[in-house]
Amino acid sequence: MSSKKQARDKTEKADVEDEKNADEYQCSGKVEVDFPGLCGLLDIKDIPAVRTKQSAPPTFNETEGGDTTVSQSEIPAEYSWSKPCLQVELENEDSLSAKCLKVSGWKVNEQIARVLQKMLPSLRQVQSLQFWQAGLSDRMVISLISTISLCSNLRVVTLEGNPLPESSYHHLLSENSILTHLSLRNNQIGDESARLLGAALSTSKSSNKNLLSLNLAFNSIGDVGAAHIAQGLRLNCALRFLSLSNNRIGDSGAAHLSTILGEFALTHEEVVERRKLRLERMQSSTIEVDSGQTPEQLPSVPSNTSLSISKGENKGISRKKEASKKDEKQAANKENPKSNKKSSDVKAPHSKGGKPGGKEKQLTAQEDQPCAAPKEEVELVEIRNPLLEESLHYKDGQLFLPGNSTLTSLNLAGNRITEKSLPLFLTTLKMQGERGGLLRLCLQRNRFPLECETYVKIEGLIALRHQRKNSSEVKKEEGQGA
Repeated sequence: MSSKKQARDKTEKADVEDEKNADEYQCSGKVEVDFPGLCGLLDIKDIPAVRTKQSAPPTFNETEGGDTTVSQSEIPAEYSWSKPCLQVELENEDSLSAKCLKVSGWKVNEQIARVLQKMLPSLRQVQSLQFWQAGLSDRMVISLISTISLCSNLRVVTLEGNPLPESSYHHLLSENSILTHLSLRNNQIGDESARLLGAALSTSKSSNKNLLSLNLAFNSIGDVGAAHIAQGLRLNCALRFLSLSNNRIGDSGAAHLSTILGEFALTHEEVVERRKLRLERMQSSTIEVDSGQTPEQLPSVPSNTSLSISKGENKGISRKKEASKKDEKQAANKENPKSNKKSSDVKAPHSKGGKPGGKEKQLTAQEDQPCAAPKEEVELVEIRNPLLEESLHYKDGQLFLPGNSTLTSLNLAGNRITEKSLPLFLTTLKMQGERGGLLRLCLQRNRFPLECETYVKIEGLIALRHQRKNSSEVKKEEGQGA
């Protein structure tokens, strides 16, 4: 055996031993102990330092549930552009109270990523994970997602200045994601990545149910990408704040976004899915009545399988099946306006669901931040599939949804929108009326003068909504006080 082969085998054996020791390491929850300890076990050279500090009082961003990103200008001098270090914000003086981990301006390799993934589940109070120009790979991000699910309080992820060759960002807002706030600014996200993100927000068969804010500012999203994001907002009932500022969106993309905020017709695929959901609900109700069991006692019915009934059960529920068929026929008539033109329309309330460096510093703090959402509403939102809403109605031979009224803040500043698109947004705001919807629509720094008549009307409607909302909240508080 050659000396080179012997040396290689010895190195591989040592690496395996190091990985075994790292896997067996029991994290204490103290970052300043666990991080260098794990790095040492993996024989990492030049171990980044750990810098801890107590968390500052809540800022405008944090209190409003919006963009909690820290820009380069906000990083203390001792952190910025020096040797790599892991920044840790503590909730209090207790070293076990790590609230936020930050990596700023240095590349995270596979071994460091592995150390972070090993530590994260032991940090019981960690709420936020921030990477700024950290050189993460697609593989690291996908591995990180599985770790996030093991963290009981981690809800905020910031991944900025970190282009991914395979555009794996959409995995961060999958249907099962527990994240509530996600910032993906300055990642060179284009139309194809926007398509994946839109599909992650919702399709006719799935929807993200937890994400409240999504920041896609300072990317390369054009009209096609904006259309994909709009498609994802059709059936999403969770997202409250969306920033698409400083992209390449023109009038075509703006038209798609305004359309889904107002009344829009269901596609054929959505109509088919609606019929399927109604049928499943009807069958589930039939089983509940026949068995005398409560919904909690009943087994779940898979969406893609038919119900199997034994001969004994079949005899006992034959009448119920006939009734079910009649109900199905009535439902089908309602779905087809030509066969039931006199069906009444029943309307019910619709369920509600940064600061980069360089050029980006020109933005005011107010412009790139979402507006506030009442804390109790954020915590107590019941997500219901819009396809099952009773407020759907027929018009001109098509089935219409009232539109997305969950989104309260839309930032389109710094794009390529002209005065041509403004009447569309004005019409949408009027259409939303009293049923909720946008409380903030940011259109500054586009290709129209701010003094144009339609834009002034849009600003006036938004201001009026804020007044009504504030008045309603005051009356609610007075009622509770009484």
